[in-house]
Order: sequence, then C-alpha cells, then structure tokens
Amino acid sequence: MPKGPFLPEEFSPTKFTTATEKAEFGNHFLRFIDAEWTYTLFNRDFYHRLSMCFGHIAHTDRPTFYETWFTSDRDRLRFIEKTLNWPCWGDPEYTFSDVERAIQQEVRKRNYIARYQLRTAEVERASEMEMLRRLEAKCRVPANQAVNADATAPVVDAQESPSPEIEQMPIQASLF
Repeated sequence: MPKGPFLPEEFSPTKFTTATEKAEFGNHFLRFIDAEWTYTLFNRDFYHRLSMCFGHIAHTDRPTFYETWFTSDRDRLRFIEKTLNWPCWGDPEYTFSDVERAIQQEVRKRNYIARYQLRTAEVERASEMEMLRRLEAKCRVPANQAVNADATAPVVDAQESPSPEIEQMPIQASLF
C-alpha cells in the first residue's frame, strides 16, 4: 500500500532508479509539504534527490538547502513557484521528469500556491502593522497634546525680523 497518491506503475524506471523509488520520492515530497516542511523528513536521501529535481542545485550541504527554501513562508512560496514553473526536461527513462510532472499536478490540485501566497501576505501585513505601531508611537503627537501645544505657544511679533546672524535659505530651489 503506497503512502501517498503515486504508484510505481505511473513511472518509468531508469538505469539507476526503480519505478518504486520514483513513486516513493514523489510521495515523500508531498508528505514533506503536508508535514509543514519538518526538518526530520528532510533526510539525506530526500535532499540528494530533490537537489537534482526541478532545476535545483546541490547547495554546499543539506542544512544550507533547507535554510534557503524552507525556513519561512516566503521561501516556501518561492520553492513551490519554482516547482510549478519547472518545464520538466528529459526522458523519463533517464530522468525524474515523469515524477516532476506528477508532483506539479498534485501540488496544483492541492492548491499549495494559494495557501502559501495567503500565508506570506498575512506575515507581511502583520510585519507592516507592527512597523506602523512603532512609528506612530515614536512620531505621532496625540490630538489633545497638539491642541494644548497651540494654546501655550509663544506669540511672535510678525514685524520682528530674524536675527542678523541667521541667513535664510530658500526651502526649495529650482533644479533647472
């Protein structure tokens, strides 16, 4: 009984990989996403195969690959977009192109792209709202203080000229 939607009969074996191993990779790929990208599922064998699929390259090591693609929702969204946009080059008898196509279909069917677009937007909005709160706390003068400040502002005689030591510069000059 397979642990996912892919069956060995769907894939062509290669010289070095059986159809069963291809199906196991595809099912593990989907299980990895469904498990919220758990590092324990990102084992050596999965990393080795994934680094050769969907146009990825092997990073210096497994932790670097993981940090590049799976530590934030924005990175995960980029990973899913890259997965879906890959043209799946090659003959299935020599490459994993048949598994890549099957994974792409299943990722579209499960609507992962919309899920991670929404998550990314929520994280970005929360970050921007927090920045807004910090800036308002730092820069905004409460309305009741602004009214009181106007009432106690010193009155300046309109006919007084500025002191002779201060040279007045225009606020904005023409660039042309």
